[in-house]
Amino acid sequence: MSEKLILAINPGSTSTKIAIFNGTKEVLLKNIKHSAEELSKFGEITDQYEFRKDVIINEIQNSSFDISDIEAIVGRGGLVKPIKSGVYSVNDALLRDLKKGVLGQHASNLGGLIANDISKSIDGAKAFIADPVVVDELDDIARVSGHPKLERVSIFHALNQKAIARQHAKSFSKKYEDLNLIVAHLGGGVSVGAHCKGRVIDVNQALDGEGPFSPERSGTLPVGALAKLCFSGEVTHEEVKKMITGKGGCVAYLGTNDAYEIEKRAEKGDEKAALIQDAMAYQIAKEIGALSTVLKGDIDAILLTGGMAHGKPVVDKITERVKHLGAVYVYPGEDEMKALAMNGLMVLKGETEPLEYK
Repeated sequence: MSEKLILAINPGSTSTKIAIFNGTKEVLLKNIKHSAEELSKFGEITDQYEFRKDVIINEIQNSSFDISDIEAIVGRGGLVKPIKSGVYSVNDALLRDLKKGVLGQHASNLGGLIANDISKSIDGAKAFIADPVVVDELDDIARVSGHPKLERVSIFHALNQKAIARQHAKSFSKKYEDLNLIVAHLGGGVSVGAHCKGRVIDVNQALDGEGPFSPERSGTLPVGALAKLCFSGEVTHEEVKKMITGKGGCVAYLGTNDAYEIEKRAEKGDEKAALIQDAMAYQIAKEIGALSTVLKGDIDAILLTGGMAHGKPVVDKITERVKHLGAVYVYPGEDEMKALAMNGLMVLKGETEPLEYK
């Protein structure tokens, strides 16, 4: 029946995406929405784990697939300790840190917990996580921020950036590990990484305040003005955090995080929308330009990916500013489910060895 049947699990803040792949072919995709009322019953995010697991199992049981045919379950990796890129077997140390949330509580922490529990009910099935946001391959020089109390850290869209980089390399019959690439993930947050021979040696910390602004994040802000605001008494700590992530960027300027809406407003003559759209593309291009120096100008390609890569004006404006640095390729969207499944498939086929989290 199946080459290799793989279940991918991607928990989000208000939904859980699941997909089943028969080898490389997606045969089931579900985006299960969770109401605020359902989630309000749980104090901590990790308390949702049994609820979400049961929802996933019910979806599979209501499909045409036998859960016992699944050979691997790959969950979205969460905010664990910084680790190198790869596929990780779910072990006791990983379970402990997913529950604890050593770098913070996030719905993605549930991925490995649920994958582990489901695998225990299936004879021979294995549980993994792959390329979580905390993948850390930074060169030491990239960690230096300018003050020892504020070291730069690596938190970015590792799963999609790595998957797109490998896809690009394969399309040219090359190995990812042989290329120098700049990959820009353009989504609700924007991360731009310098991929040097298979390692992301520098990348902006896209989660909470570095790099270009995005539809809902403020990116790098003038630090003196930010420090003054923080001690002004006008805002609380929580309000500042929201200003940086969630209510920053386009939300703060235009009241929306919908890049397509902004594009349409600009097309209809909204001068402010046009300016903010242009400024966002400008900052993304500037970040790409900065990383060209990290790779010393030795760039095989610049890859634009993520949801905003569907938008022609933004892509065109970025391309216009960076095309002198290297060839620009566009891979719109972010197929995280396929990326998770393909990482699991590489393990099942013996193309890569699973790593042990410690």
